[in-house]
Amino acid sequence: MIDELIKILNHKDVEWEIYWEIGRGSSFKVERCELVRAQRKYHSGVGLRIGYKGKVGFSYITGVNHDKNSLERFVNRTIKLAKVSEVPFYGFSTDNKHKKVKALYDRRIEEMSFDDAYSAALLLAEKEGELKERLGSEYALSGGMAFGVSVDGIANSNGVEKTEKTTGLSMSIHIIKRAERSGSGNYYKGFRLMPDLEEELSLGLEEALEEAELSYNAKKSSPYEGEIILEPHAVVSLVGILMVNLYGDNVYYKRSRFSKLGDMIASEAFTLIDDATLEGKLGSYSFDGEGNPSQRTVLLERGILKNFLFDETYARLMDTKSTGNAVRDFRTTPHIGNSNVIVDGKKENLEDLEKAVVVKRVFGEHTANPVSGDFSLTVELGYIIEKGEIKPFKDNMLVGNIFELISSIGSVGKKKEQIGSFLSPRVLVFGKIV
Repeated sequence: MIDELIKILNHKDVEWEIYWEIGRGSSFKVERCELVRAQRKYHSGVGLRIGYKGKVGFSYITGVNHDKNSLERFVNRTIKLAKVSEVPFYGFSTDNKHKKVKALYDRRIEEMSFDDAYSAALLLAEKEGELKERLGSEYALSGGMAFGVSVDGIANSNGVEKTEKTTGLSMSIHIIKRAERSGSGNYYKGFRLMPDLEEELSLGLEEALEEAELSYNAKKSSPYEGEIILEPHAVVSLVGILMVNLYGDNVYYKRSRFSKLGDMIASEAFTLIDDATLEGKLGSYSFDGEGNPSQRTVLLERGILKNFLFDETYARLMDTKSTGNAVRDFRTTPHIGNSNVIVDGKKENLEDLEKAVVVKRVFGEHTANPVSGDFSLTVELGYIIEKGEIKPFKDNMLVGNIFELISSIGSVGKKKEQIGSFLSPRVLVFGKIV
């Protein structure tokens, strides 16, 4: 069908770009140590952009099994939309280079039958059941697993034509302890390749239980201002507030705090990188939603602003090149987003400490103001280390300003943890807890 669509488009006097997806996924939900939901879903569709006399039109169709007449109507409809569009057209990618990122596809996941996936989810339920039997009725355990495979493709009138098949697997575990008070622990991890499921489930249950015990014993702490160690989950929440200031569209429309490369905007101990080329990582891809090759982009190096992230449109508007950061699905037009985000910098041992105030998790980052940088986040879990003894706390607020916070970074830890598409170690900052 894609070949037929390209033939039709090549007979029209327009510029065009098609983006298609074909995939399926299986997902499972576990509640109270029992498998309560299992489903398999299929998805496919084609998004079409037409460039006509300086304007661009867009529409999409679901499915990839349409006859020639349907495709003709699809093309003509999109051309009509381009003719009446007020959206400026700046051109499609011309970069047909192909840099294949390794370890994004695993045949074992693609060929997994629904029954096999069901058995894997049952293993999660069984392991949670075994743990609950050992822990007792004060504990409630739940979780989920998901498996998926997808083929993404793009072609345009500049001769760009690329496809990529990827796989994914994710697992989540939630443990709640409820007696005189309550506490909760969470674990989530995603993979491109099939892991050792038994080993990963055991690790996940252990980490979620450890967090639940800390949370159960946590109380609100006294106000504190000084050096704070942020664990990777907390770092990801805070870096997320910063990231939108590094997107080229926000810079172009002056919605970003930053405008000039080369400025010192953070501590010398802080380096931040966007890298879609990492083998086997969740945020990796060989080409972006416009067909531009993936790449490694240093955003901040030792506190100095080095680059912004661009898609094709805003790269052209700002007279630079795309960084391969156009994200989309077939139902949407491209927009700028990050791939894998790596926190790095001046390394110190922040893992084994005798005395420290540590923030493990926060929430409420959606309430932060990314332009002013002000944030006030609830501490979901933190702890104070004194002479090796751990005293947990929660329900305080971590308050401050993201631009002041990144200027206060003293060092980063040596061991990175993967949180979704973020890779971060612990980070030492100056902060305030109220």
